[in-house]
Amino acid sequence: MAQHGKKMLEAYKKFEKSKKYELHDALQMVKDIAFATFDESVEMAVRLGVNPRHADQMVRGSVVMPHGVGKVPRVLVFAKGDKEREALDAGADFVGAEDLAQKITEGWLGFDRAAATPDLMGVVGRLGKILGPRGLMPNPRTGTVALDIGRVVQEIKAGKVEFRVDRAGIIHAGIGKVSFPLESLEENAQTLLETLVRLKPATSKGKYMKSIALASTMGPGVKVDETVVANTLK
Repeated sequence: MAQHGKKMLEAYKKFEKSKKYELHDALQMVKDIAFATFDESVEMAVRLGVNPRHADQMVRGSVVMPHGVGKVPRVLVFAKGDKEREALDAGADFVGAEDLAQKITEGWLGFDRAAATPDLMGVVGRLGKILGPRGLMPNPRTGTVALDIGRVVQEIKAGKVEFRVDRAGIIHAGIGKVSFPLESLEENAQTLLETLVRLKPATSKGKYMKSIALASTMGPGVKVDETVVANTLK
């Protein structure tokens, strides 16, 4: 059995581990029991009634959090010519083409998110084995491959979050920081949940949202009543 530190044990004493809370109360609980000396991220995990091994049940996408996620990411863009200038004007930290691809091949990964214009996906495609496993590969399905690259950069900087269901059928996504006002965390959480509902595969049968949990970076997980959430999103 895993051994917990004193602070974690104290946090567990402040709520009922088996109880499912309403979203508002669960978020307040996460804020109340956070104990780290830094501003922890707040993570949401949603277990969906899908089988990711079936291509028609893969849930993947992106969402712009209304209040951001508390961190401005370093954005790399593959673009040339006028699109290079557009990306830089929009706030991209690194812009280039073959030169950036070469740096990445040599081991450089000094960025948090990547985007590209469609004409450079031939260059980007060669980096799949490096960027793919790290979740950095630009993809049209998540909106990070687009001609209007300036808009893409602005959205990422503003708090655009990408998500993809894992092998266990779970979506993991950051929704902000413990220091955020409760209302901001709740609105971010609702935005993510609404997006997941819109992306429900037609082939998914039975209960779609099977469970929801929230936790800060260092804190314990707090269960959310998925039935109440589902009813509010209908």
